[in-house]
Amino acid sequence: MDAEATVSAYYDALRDGESLYPFFVRAGTTVKFGIGERLTGYEEVRSGLEAQTTSTEAWVVDSERLVVEESDDHAWFADDVSMAWTDTDRDHRHEFDTRWSGTLKHGADDADLGTDWRFVGMHVSTEGDAG
Repeated sequence: MDAEATVSAYYDALRDGESLYPFFVRAGTTVKFGIGERLTGYEEVRSGLEAQTTSTEAWVVDSERLVVEESDDHAWFADDVSMAWTDTDRDHRHEFDTRWSGTLKHGADDADLGTDWRFVGMHVSTEGDAG
């Protein structure tokens, strides 16, 4: 699986309520910025994504302009994504138009995803006011 297919597989896992942390490099320098959070280091990313998976459902993730570039051992991506989910703890539906970008590393740990690409950094932000 190439880097672009890995990004798409991440979107699929998010939609399907599957674990997301295996997509990230196990390193203290791994970082994930979400709409309302900054997770630094693999353990914090893992904990944050596990909490997200258990407290959300009914994800919509519509990729609109995915671009991915690969070199030998790194790749980078950018996308505009319409996304929505239900926060099950608060029984509240969220919808956002977002921008995603990030960097992946090839040859990373855990081959169980069917890819050797892992995120070392991911940034998700909103395009405007939250809905």
